[in-house]
Amino acid sequence: MIAIASDHGGYALKEHIKAYLAAKGITCQDFGTDSTESCDYPVFGRAAAEAVADGRCEQGIVICTTGIGISITANKVKGIRCALCADSLSAEMTRRHNNANMLAMGAGIVGPNLAERIVDVFLNTEFEGGRHARRVDLISAMEK
Repeated sequence: MIAIASDHGGYALKEHIKAYLAAKGITCQDFGTDSTESCDYPVFGRAAAEAVADGRCEQGIVICTTGIGISITANKVKGIRCALCADSLSAEMTRRHNNANMLAMGAGIVGPNLAERIVDVFLNTEFEGGRHARRVDLISAMEK
């Protein structure tokens, strides 16, 4: 199960990604928003991040206009490593080297076709472990 959330600026891309994933048989739990009416991204980004952190969802995708605010929000939740990606190489490397468990995208930066590719790479790339595990452990230790 993938947690997904957006603010009003990311709503259309969130809906596109939900439909794209559903067509691939991937289930999403939508944490809002449910319209393009102005809202506060921290409410929705936090809800999705908490679902990933507590294990209700395996990974998460959060979207706002730039991806910046909602990624900062998600990263405030203990146990979350949310990476803002606007290209598939960043999505690959953040999974391989950082074991990111959430992906943030900016709907004003990334169009639907590129977003699909970023999501595919993010969800299908495995963490390498090894020396990278030590570094992720160092990051996680900062939360204690």
